[in-house]
Amino acid sequence: MTRIRRSLAALLQTSWRGDLRYLLAGRAVRSVSQGYLAIVVPLFLVRAGYNTVQIGVLLTAAAAGSAALTALVGFAADRWGRKPLLIGLGLATAAGGLVFATTTSYVPLMIAAALGTIGAGGGAGSGGAFGPYYPAEQALIAEHAGDADRTTVFSGLSLIGVAAGAVGAALAGLPRLVTTLGWGTRLDGYRSLFWITTVLGVVMSAVILPVREARPHRVSAGGARPAPLSRQTRGLLLRFSLTNGINGLAIGFLGPILALWFHLRYHVDSATIGTLYLAINLGAVLPYLGVPWISRRLGGVVRTVVAVRAASAALLALMPLMPTFALAGAVYLARMLINAVSVPVRQSYVMGIVAPTERSRMAALSNLPARVFSLTGPALMGVMLSVMWIGVPLELAAALQLLYSALFWRFFRTVRPPEERVPPAAVAQEPAAEEPD
Repeated sequence: MTRIRRSLAALLQTSWRGDLRYLLAGRAVRSVSQGYLAIVVPLFLVRAGYNTVQIGVLLTAAAAGSAALTALVGFAADRWGRKPLLIGLGLATAAGGLVFATTTSYVPLMIAAALGTIGAGGGAGSGGAFGPYYPAEQALIAEHAGDADRTTVFSGLSLIGVAAGAVGAALAGLPRLVTTLGWGTRLDGYRSLFWITTVLGVVMSAVILPVREARPHRVSAGGARPAPLSRQTRGLLLRFSLTNGINGLAIGFLGPILALWFHLRYHVDSATIGTLYLAINLGAVLPYLGVPWISRRLGGVVRTVVAVRAASAALLALMPLMPTFALAGAVYLARMLINAVSVPVRQSYVMGIVAPTERSRMAALSNLPARVFSLTGPALMGVMLSVMWIGVPLELAAALQLLYSALFWRFFRTVRPPEERVPPAAVAQEPAAEEPD
C-alpha cells in the first residue's frame, strides 16, 4: 500500500502542475459524460422504439462525425492552435446533449450524434481518450509535459480519466432511480442525463480558457500554413494507418454498442451495466499507477503495447462463451484492466517519435483510419445481432486485435522514443516545453 500511495502521489504531482491541471480537468469532465453516454445512448434508442439495425446506423453516424472532426481538428490545430478547437468541441457536445434531451426523432438525433459525438465514446476504461478532442489535447499536453515526464503525465491523464469515468458509469443508474422514486419514466431518466451532458459540455469549454499555448507551430517559415510532414513522419504515419485501421475495425464492435450487446445477451439494464463499467473504471486506476514501471519491466513501450493487447484479445474471445452476466463481466473486467496499460503508453509513444510541430497532424492522421474503419462496426454489429450468433462480433474483434498486435511488433520494434534512446538521467536534464510569454 505504501508503494501505491507513493506512486499515486508522484503521478499526480507530475501531472497536476501548471496549465496541465486545466487540461486534466477538461479530460475529467469529458470522461464523466462519456462514462454514462457509452451505456445509455443505445439503451435510450431501444426505449425510443428503434431496432438494432437503426441503432447501429445512428451510432455509425456518430462515429463518422467523430472521424471527420478528428481529421479537421488535426489539421486546424497545427495552423490555428489547439486551445480554440477544444473550446469549440465542448460547445458542440453541449449542443448535441440538448438535442438528445428534447427529441426522439431519428434524423435530428443522427445529426446531433455526428456533430456532438454523442454516443461515440470509447467505452469503459477509455478515460475519455476518444474522438476529435484527441489530436488537439494530446499535442497540447505533450507541449507542457516535456520528454522526461511525458509518459508519466499521460498515465496521470488516463488515471484521472478513468476515475471520472467511474463517476459517469455510476450516473448510468439514474434512469432506474427516476422510475423507482416515481419521478418519471425510464425515458425521462435518460433525458435527465442528456441535460447533464449539455451542462458538462459548457464546463469542458470553460476549463480550457486559462490554458496558455505557445504557437511556434502555427506558421512555417514560408507562409501561413504548417510545413509538410517530414519524410520520416510520413513513413511512420503509413505504418500507424495500417495498424490503427485494423484496430478500428475491432473498436467498432466494442464502443457504446457493446452496452446493447450486454442488454440483448443477458437482459440487463443500464444500471447493471453501469455497475460493471464503474468497476472497470475504478479498477483501471491500479494499472495506470504502474504504467511507467510496467513499461520498463516489459522492455519498452512497443513490447508493452504488443503484450497487453494480445492478452486482452484472448480474454475478449472468451466473453461470448460465458453463461451469465456476472462471468462475462468478470472476463471483460480483466480484459479492460490489462488493456488499460497500453492506452497512455501508446499515446505517449506517438507524441514522442514525431517533431513537436507535427504532433496534432500525426495524432489526427494516425488515428483517422481507426475512426474510418470503426464506422462499419456499429451498423454491421446491428445486423449481426439480428441474424447471427450473438458472439460473432466479439470473436471477430478479438481476431482483429491479435492481428493488430502482430503488425505493431513488426512495424515498430526498432522505433524507440527519445526516453529509450538516451540514459534516463540525460533525459531528466532536458528542459520541458517553454512556457509562453
